[in-house]
Amino acid sequence: MNTTSLEAYELIGGEYIAELDAQAVIYRHKKTGAKVFTLSCEDENKVFLVGFRTPVSDSTGVPHIMEHSVLCGSEKYPVKDPFVELVKGSLNTFLNAMTYPDKTLYPIASCNDADFQNLMDIYLDAVFHPNIYRTDKIFRQEGWHYELEKPEGPLTINGVVYNEMKGAFSSPESVLERMTMNSLFPETGYGFESGGDPEVIPELSYEDYLNFHRRYYHPSNSYIYLYGKLDMAEKLDYTDKNYLSSYEEAAIPSEVKRQAPFTEPKERSFYYPITEEEDETESTYLSLSMTAGEALDPKAYVAFPILQYALLDAPGAPLKQALLDAGMGDDIFGGYESGLLQPYFDIVAKGADAGRKEEFREIIRNTLTQLAEEGIPEELLLAGLNYSEFKAREADYGSYPKGLMYGLQCFDSWLYGGDPVLHLKYQAIFDELKSTLSDRYFEGLIRTYLLQNPHSALLVMLPKKGLMAEREKALAEKLEEKRLSWTEEEREAAVAATRELKEYQSEPSPKEDLEKIPMLKRSDIRKEILPLGGVLREEEGIQVLHTSLFTSGISYLLTSFDVSDLTEEDLPYLGLVKSLIGLVDTKNYSYLDLNSQIYMNSGGITPGLGVYHRQQHPGYFIPTFEFSARVFQEKIGFAFDMIHEMTGNTLFTDEKRFLEVLGELKSRMQSQTIAAGHKAAVLRASSYESAVSRFTDATSGMEYYWFVDECISSFPEKKDEIMDRCRRLCERIFTRSNLFIGFTGNEESYELMKSALPAFLESLPEGEKRDNCFAGIGPDSYGTRKRQEGFKTSSGVQYVAVAGNFRKKGLPFTGALHIAKKMLDYDYLWQNLRVLGGAYGCMSGFARSGQSYFVSYRDPNLAKTMEIYRGIPAYFSSFEGDEKELTKFIIGTMSDVDIPLNPSARGSRAFSAYLAEVTEKMIQKERDEILQATPEDIRALAPYMEAVLQDDCRCTVGSESKVEECRDLFGEVRTFS
Repeated sequence: MNTTSLEAYELIGGEYIAELDAQAVIYRHKKTGAKVFTLSCEDENKVFLVGFRTPVSDSTGVPHIMEHSVLCGSEKYPVKDPFVELVKGSLNTFLNAMTYPDKTLYPIASCNDADFQNLMDIYLDAVFHPNIYRTDKIFRQEGWHYELEKPEGPLTINGVVYNEMKGAFSSPESVLERMTMNSLFPETGYGFESGGDPEVIPELSYEDYLNFHRRYYHPSNSYIYLYGKLDMAEKLDYTDKNYLSSYEEAAIPSEVKRQAPFTEPKERSFYYPITEEEDETESTYLSLSMTAGEALDPKAYVAFPILQYALLDAPGAPLKQALLDAGMGDDIFGGYESGLLQPYFDIVAKGADAGRKEEFREIIRNTLTQLAEEGIPEELLLAGLNYSEFKAREADYGSYPKGLMYGLQCFDSWLYGGDPVLHLKYQAIFDELKSTLSDRYFEGLIRTYLLQNPHSALLVMLPKKGLMAEREKALAEKLEEKRLSWTEEEREAAVAATRELKEYQSEPSPKEDLEKIPMLKRSDIRKEILPLGGVLREEEGIQVLHTSLFTSGISYLLTSFDVSDLTEEDLPYLGLVKSLIGLVDTKNYSYLDLNSQIYMNSGGITPGLGVYHRQQHPGYFIPTFEFSARVFQEKIGFAFDMIHEMTGNTLFTDEKRFLEVLGELKSRMQSQTIAAGHKAAVLRASSYESAVSRFTDATSGMEYYWFVDECISSFPEKKDEIMDRCRRLCERIFTRSNLFIGFTGNEESYELMKSALPAFLESLPEGEKRDNCFAGIGPDSYGTRKRQEGFKTSSGVQYVAVAGNFRKKGLPFTGALHIAKKMLDYDYLWQNLRVLGGAYGCMSGFARSGQSYFVSYRDPNLAKTMEIYRGIPAYFSSFEGDEKELTKFIIGTMSDVDIPLNPSARGSRAFSAYLAEVTEKMIQKERDEILQATPEDIRALAPYMEAVLQDDCRCTVGSESKVEECRDLFGEVRTFS
């Protein structure tokens, strides 16, 4: 990089980071003091991030509302929602914004150079020159506003962030996290809710909101990060000339304050809501939390997650096990919370007894004292160390670009005045920790921070029936009192304001403004697909799909066992085997030793279930039981050994352990359903008409949750039958005749796998030969029936889903359905559910099998949302978009289709395509249908939407009062508990 050309910037320092194979450079913008950090490397998936330090002094959620608001139009790009226009019409690989307790970040990523420049410019203009000063309607839409349709009422509150946080505060774990922060940091910004407390959000005024932007969204308070294969000098020169140079340096009082250490521990109790039908008995949460050093301690930053694994995460981890053995709760969790100036460590018991809080604290103290004095088992620490190092070196963050994750990590030091590379250079720390285990560093962390630290808080979170209803009633009374206190003129003004906001929200941005958003052309997009890459080979009579890729010496192994011959009655027990295997003893290992061995020698070996629709045979699918392993290539034999240990030697005989795993499983599934009810609602609605979804619901969805609950309650009487059925299923499933293997790695690693395979095959029983093995099963394999269900929870919002299948009506899959998803998610559903309705999110999906869905997320409405779904066919049949508008949707669609895949994901793609009978010819045809789509093709999708809605499969997970209010929409209403 030619740093001498950057006259507007002062070079602070730089170094090569071997762990990332990247050159890091730190700058300071001379005129404004803006902080700049660049990471140059060969990664084509480029990342830009602009962030601001945004401490808070209340819980009105102003940084969160501002995060939403600045992406609602700017000086250069005055459209009402450029964020949505970008999602519709850019090739981004990541596009979002994030609110944290002390910072707000705006990251984008793209592999396309022109697209990257467009995104970067739009985000810079958004944060520095937003439209929020021109109209208060952005604040009212994204934050909160009073709604009054007519003078006689009712008066309500609506707003995107308001509803989002009502959903967040419906999750007990979220409430506990908020109270933990409030208890540990009562005198700093961490003691408030930066996302916004729904009871406090309406206290935020428009002027205070604007003042927040004036105070913090200034270059002098900014942090700018660039990553990837970029001309950094050109990007920084552009940023200076077009944005930073217009400002003068200012003193911004944004320093994150430290909480003074406590002289003695704190203790407090509070309530969380449950439904009227849920049981308050042993539904308490007990939590002990304590500060854990400083963000600028790089060794502790690496070590604490390892300590978390050793104490709480590993199956049989000593602290977790001590609490479980004492019957302290159904689920024990917690750990190290970083990303703060003052990180903290917490230990939580869910399903506890409030009267045992002192015993809870004493068990923790005694267990930690024993570990500090006698030492943490070395194999636990080595397992945690190896796993953490493996994940750091692999840098597999799923759909998140690794350059983004590096940027987020650098803020864990940079924001607090530290070096942004501090936490990126990890290898020397791992090496030191491994070589000095005998120095008892981890035991020292326990003594210093978990035992001898008075800066701690013991929290008791108690369930309370009807609390949500009480709050809703109190709010309604408060709002009615306010309405009655208004004069007739004030009520008319409120009605007018409600009408004007809806008119503003309904009115599209002027065409001339939309055209200011830069956009690529269809011709800018690659016409050819990327090849699938999988090659079918045969070794020792077993089929192996090999995806040959450079993987940095890591082998990705997938052993897949066909389970097509199982009956519907077998399915929940199949779910049990998946949930238990690896977490209970085997013939040669205790479950603790088994997991220690796995993580000391690999990046993880994970059991799971797969389903693959056979595209050449409509309605047929292949269900599988799979083990996914990631190991350094020389350890492939170890992976096979551990898979054999789990498939052939698992013991379903430890009654106590069996119940422990089921108790934790039920707890986690319950929390996930309340916090992310859209997933549960979609799966449940789909299961009414789809055998595939019926299989998934029975093995991991709501149906499985109730089965687990029944197993727990009937275990004393039925334990022998339950455990025996699990054992017999393993004998039936894990055979050589049921096996198919997927492998991702280069030819050298394949040869190592090939040489290790015979011993694995020798360990497997031959099994019964079946003509239909990996041929799949038909659509009538499991019983399905059309239903409409409403599930009541203690949430303050809804997740409203409908599902259906268009292929059953004779309609073939078309690539245009990819475009339909983009149009619904960011046009029709976005406009009607989010912008006008106040829901936080909305989603749709169309699978090649024909399975489809529409769903809302943290939605204040229910019946109105169902009505909006009914308007989807008309939206498509009346589509009159011009070439530019349709092209925008096509480009946005391709950003999803062409998302960059790491080696593991590419191997999974090839494996899935093979079993699902998806060919490169099919994928190319769909790509052509996307790129060549016309308005006629979009209008032709209306019958598809009608077909989905005709199935009338409806499921809602949400507010007890709202589901009851709309009971006539459902054939069945029940409480989810």
